[in-house]
Amino acid sequence: MSRLQDSVLRLVKPFAHRDYALLASSLIISTFAAGMWAVAMVYQVRRLGGGPMELSMVATASSVGLLALVLLGGILADRYSCRRIVIFVQLLSLLIMSATTVLALTGVIELWHLIVTGFLAGAGSAFFYPAYSALLPRMLPPEDLLAANGLEGTVRPVVHTAIGPMVAGFLVAAVSPAHAIAGIAICHLIAIFVLRTIAHRKEYDAPGHADPQAAAPGVLRQLREGVGYTLRTGWLRWTLIFSVISVFTFIGPFEVLLPFIVSDNLGGDAKLFGYTLAFFGAGSAIGSLLIASSKFPRRYLSVMTACWCLGTLPLALVGYVDAAWMLFAILLLFGITDAVGMVIWGTLLQRRVPKHLLGRISSLDFFVSLALMPLSMAVAGPLSQLMSLQAIFIIAGVASPLFGLLAWRAGKFARDELQHPLDSAAQPAAQS
Repeated sequence: MSRLQDSVLRLVKPFAHRDYALLASSLIISTFAAGMWAVAMVYQVRRLGGGPMELSMVATASSVGLLALVLLGGILADRYSCRRIVIFVQLLSLLIMSATTVLALTGVIELWHLIVTGFLAGAGSAFFYPAYSALLPRMLPPEDLLAANGLEGTVRPVVHTAIGPMVAGFLVAAVSPAHAIAGIAICHLIAIFVLRTIAHRKEYDAPGHADPQAAAPGVLRQLREGVGYTLRTGWLRWTLIFSVISVFTFIGPFEVLLPFIVSDNLGGDAKLFGYTLAFFGAGSAIGSLLIASSKFPRRYLSVMTACWCLGTLPLALVGYVDAAWMLFAILLLFGITDAVGMVIWGTLLQRRVPKHLLGRISSLDFFVSLALMPLSMAVAGPLSQLMSLQAIFIIAGVASPLFGLLAWRAGKFARDELQHPLDSAAQPAAQS
């Protein structure tokens, strides 16, 4: 068998498991709906006469809903049936989007309705993704988890960033934002029907605590267990510390200042900025597919850290680009390396974290990684008044490699990955 055939078979192998195929289909549908909401929300706010401030309020409500409840979402994923949680989230989303559609179609919708919808949409994600992450290792053998996480990494940039917004934009232009929101509600309805066909297996519905026969511990105790495990586990603790610092140093310049690089350095407009983001999205999809179709690396912690370090290093050159192709190349490489690292990380959590803790650790990862994102974006603007864009992007590009090397050494990643090899299917699904 050729190497290409072997890679393709490895990529599609998880779909041989019926329940995973159904769960993955619901993920794709939900991600598509989220991409539609990103556009429908903007134009519904504008139809109400809102501007940047009003858009920011709705977007912030979604972020608040996610960050405020993601830790609780992880606890519930370890406490109750993950299968029922993902179905409940889709049902809640159906009700929310249906109500928003009715309000919009009847012309009585107000800004606060959209703020509430945004908050509840973010809250839904806070419960859906920890339960989804906890379900994967219960549905798939360890050797198929890399391909499954690669699919998720591919779906996000393609479906959420491109296809979903494109379809919503067509509906908004052809009919109205309300009809695009109705399309979102239909997506969640389809996802419910798909999820309800997943088999009722004990491992999907069993509580996640260590002793399923015992009564579930209190919520605060479960949270302490998750935090305690994170602090005791070197590779996990140092990766999250690295992640916090890395996200804080590059996400603000990337989200807030990159448009000014496009306009001031390249003389570009919104179309060129869109192309720039498209190259980052394409890189993410390529990186996810590449790692998903490969064998799990033996030096997984080192490869993951190297990808995140080397991938951000070219950002140091962003302030000096004078041609669009240079910026496209930097963001394509950034997208590829970031996605490879993320897929390895997601698979690593599912294979080394004990199953009864996976929901909580996934939510802690989510929370810690995103906690400083709003602060980074808030600081980026004022910082640009004190420093040049070139200097800011140099810091953004160099900080991650420096702190990544520190985390790699302090966490003893090289020794840890050799003591806990994951390149064989014979290895246990959860090691510390």
